[in-house]
Amino acid sequence: MVKVVVLGSGAREHALAYAFDQSNQVEKVEIIPGNSCKYSLGSLINGDDVEDVRRYCKENKIDLVVIGPEKQICEGWEDELKADVRVFAPSKSASLLEASKTFAKEFMIKNGIPTARFHTVAARDDLAAFLQKLNDWKGYVIKEDGLCAGKGVTICKSVNSALETLNEIFSVKADSHVIVEEFLEGYEVSALCFTDGKDFKLLPFSQDHKAVGEGDTGPNTGGMGAIAPLLLPLDIEEKIEDIITKTINGMAKDGRTYKGVLYAGLMITSTGPKVLEYNCRFGDPETQVLLRLLESDLYDVCVACCDGCLDQISVKFSKKKAAAVVVASKGYPGSFKKDVPIQNLIQEDTSKGLVIYHAGIKKDSTGLKSCGGRVLTVSVVGDSFFDALRICYEFLETIQFENGFWRRDIGHHVIPRAVDYSDSGVDISEGNQLVDDIKGSCAATKIPGTDAIGGFGAILNLDEAGYRNPSLVIGMDGVGTKLEIASQANKLDGLGYDLVGMCVNDIICHGARPLAFLDYYVTGKLNRKDAVTVIKSIANACLESGCALVGGETAEMPGVYNKEQWDLAGCCIGAKEKSEATLPLIERMNEEDVLIGVESNGVHSNGFSLIRRILKQNGIVVTSPCPWKMDQTFADELLRPTKLYAKLLMDLIKGGLVKGVAHITGGGLVENVPRVLPKHLAAVIKSDAWEIPEIFKWIQSNGPVEPKEMFRTFNCGLGMVLVVPNEFKDIVIERIYAKNTNAWCIGSLRRRTEHAVVLEKQEAAFPNFSLNYLKRRRVNVAVLISGTGEIMYRVFQEIF
Repeated sequence: MVKVVVLGSGAREHALAYAFDQSNQVEKVEIIPGNSCKYSLGSLINGDDVEDVRRYCKENKIDLVVIGPEKQICEGWEDELKADVRVFAPSKSASLLEASKTFAKEFMIKNGIPTARFHTVAARDDLAAFLQKLNDWKGYVIKEDGLCAGKGVTICKSVNSALETLNEIFSVKADSHVIVEEFLEGYEVSALCFTDGKDFKLLPFSQDHKAVGEGDTGPNTGGMGAIAPLLLPLDIEEKIEDIITKTINGMAKDGRTYKGVLYAGLMITSTGPKVLEYNCRFGDPETQVLLRLLESDLYDVCVACCDGCLDQISVKFSKKKAAAVVVASKGYPGSFKKDVPIQNLIQEDTSKGLVIYHAGIKKDSTGLKSCGGRVLTVSVVGDSFFDALRICYEFLETIQFENGFWRRDIGHHVIPRAVDYSDSGVDISEGNQLVDDIKGSCAATKIPGTDAIGGFGAILNLDEAGYRNPSLVIGMDGVGTKLEIASQANKLDGLGYDLVGMCVNDIICHGARPLAFLDYYVTGKLNRKDAVTVIKSIANACLESGCALVGGETAEMPGVYNKEQWDLAGCCIGAKEKSEATLPLIERMNEEDVLIGVESNGVHSNGFSLIRRILKQNGIVVTSPCPWKMDQTFADELLRPTKLYAKLLMDLIKGGLVKGVAHITGGGLVENVPRVLPKHLAAVIKSDAWEIPEIFKWIQSNGPVEPKEMFRTFNCGLGMVLVVPNEFKDIVIERIYAKNTNAWCIGSLRRRTEHAVVLEKQEAAFPNFSLNYLKRRRVNVAVLISGTGEIMYRVFQEIF
C-alpha cells in the first residue's frame, strides 16, 4: 500500500485526493495544507515551505506527491522534491509554458501551433498608435505576463477600452510586458492530457465557464463551473491531438521534457482550434468533472507519467456526463466577506452521483465558515447533462450560505435555455421570417396528394397522387464538403439542386417517381439571406424534378456549430405501383445488354475533400481562373449544380426500355455500377467512349491522381449509367439526345471472372503527358536578396 500527498488547498486538490482515495493501492492520502475536507493536514505542515514538505515526505515515507497549484510548480518544487519522492508535476523549465505567456506565444509560433495574432508591448511604447494599427481586429485581449490566478486577462471591444486597460496595468507595473492578442470568435474547450514527456493520453474534452455572470458576462474568474465530456467533430479532435503532439515534442526538442498533466485552453474558431493559453497543472473546476469520469486508477496513471512508461497502461473514462457548479462568495472576483457560516453541507450522496469538494472553507469549533472567493464545488455524474445539472441545482438550494452565489446556466451550450431563447444565440423571430420568405417558393412545388408547408408534418395522399397499390421508395443524402467551396465563393444558389439531385437521382434508380422532399438546414448562426437562397434553390430543383417540397427543419445550434458553419441534408419520398417492375431487373440481365452513359453536369457533389486538398497543395483559391477556360473560375466549374435526371429518364424507365439505372456518386463508376448488376455479370466499360470534361483531367493531372482512382472517386462526366437491352440502345440514346442531353454507349455486360467493373483504356482517358496544364505541384518560393533588391524586383515584375 502507498501514501500520497497532494499540495494545495482548493476544490481541485480535494478532487485529486478523493480520486486517489478510490484506489485499492492507496493506503493514505493527505492534502498539504488543504482546507476543511477530511484529507487536510492543515497548519501541521507549512504548505508554502518546500523544505518543510520535503521533510514530511521523507519522515512519513510518502510514495507520490502531486502538486496542484501553478505557483509551486512554476517555482520549481518538482526539481526540489524529486530526489526524495516521485513528483507528479512538470519541471520548472517545462512549466514556463504557463509561467510566461510571452514564452508560450513564441513557442507556439516556432512549432507551428495555431494561436491568435499577438504583439508584446511595454509601458514605453506608443500604445495609442500601436492599437490604431490593429483596427481590423474584432477585439483585443489584454494578457498580463506571469501567473495571475486565472484573472490576468481582460477582453476589450474597442481601441479606447484597450488603451485604458493597458494604462491601468502599466501604472501599477511599469516595468512589465503585456501581450495584446486578437479577440477570437468561437467556443472554448479545455483539452487536458496525461503525459510522460513522450506519449500522452487525452482526457475527455471539457468546458469551463470563466465569466462570473450568467450568459458569460462580467469579469473572468478562476472558473464558475464545468462540464465533460464535450463532444467535438472528428476533424477538430484530430487537430487538437496534433496541437498536443506538437507541444510535447516541441518541449522535448527544447530540452524541457514535459511530464505531468498538460492543459491547453482552446478556442474552436471557424478555421479550427487555436490555443488561448497553456496551464501546467489540472484545471479548476475541470478536475472536478474529469476525475469523476476516470475509471482507471489515478495512482497508476501518475506513476506511469513520472516513470516514462505511459504507453504501457490503458487510461479509461466513463461514457456518462459530469457537471460541476462552483459556489462563490458574493463580490467575487472582487472583495468579499469572510467567516460566513455554511450549513447543510454533506460530503457526498452516492445514490445521486453527487460529491462536494471544499475550497475556500475553514472549520472551527462552531462549524464550517467561508474563507475564500470560490467556496466549494458541487459535482454530479449522470446519464445526461440535464440529469447531472438538475441534481446539482436541486442540492444547491438546500445549502444554507447567505453570502453565496452561483451561476445558474452552467452547461448552457449543451442545454438550451427555455426563457428568452434568443439569448442563447437562437433567434426565433429570424426563423419565423425565414418561413415567410420561402412559403411562396415551396407552395409552387405542390403536386396532387401533397400538403402545403407549415404543419406539424406533411400528409402524402397517394390516392390523390394517382397511385392505387404503391410501394414507397425513400432516399436521403447530403451535399458534403462542396458546401465549403460554395461558402468560400459566396455562391449558394446551386446547392439546392445538389441536395435534391443526390436524393431524387437515387429514387429513380428503383423506377420510382419522386413525390415529396424534406430538407434539413443547420447552422451555428442563422443568416436568413443565405438560408433563403439555399431553400429557394431546393424548391426550384423540386419543381424541375416533379416533386413537392413539403417541409423541413432549419436548426440554429450555437455552441455546436460555429457562426460560419452550416450543413445541409435532405430526404426524398418516391412511389411506384407494385404491379410495375422494380429496378434493377437483375434476373433479366444478360451478356447481350449494353451500358449507356448519360452526361453529368461536372463534378456534382462527390470527391470534394480530395478536390479541396488538391487546390490547397497547388496554392489555388476557388476564385482563380480555370487554365482551360480563363473566363470562368474554379468556383464556377466546381459549383455547377448536380444534374436532375427524373424527367429525363422516367419515360424510358416506365416504357420498359431500361433494366437498371446506376447513379454515379461517391465511389465513381467502379463502385456504383455493380450495385445494379447480378453477381455473375461484370460491366466492361470503354473509358474512351465519351469525352471526359476538362475539370476531371485537371484534377487527375494536378493531384496527381491515378486514372483508376479517378474512376473510383469521381463520375468522370457520367451522372447515370443505364443497363439497356441491345435492341433498345439506339432508341434510348436518341430520346436522351432529344432532351438536349448527351449519351453514349460506353460498354456492355459479360460473364464476371474477377472484377465487377472492367475499365478498358483507362490511360487513354487521361493522357497525362499530352496535357497543356502545369503538371507539377505549386510550391512557395523564398528569394534571399542583398542590398535593395531592385534587380530581383524587376525580374519578378517581368515574370508576374
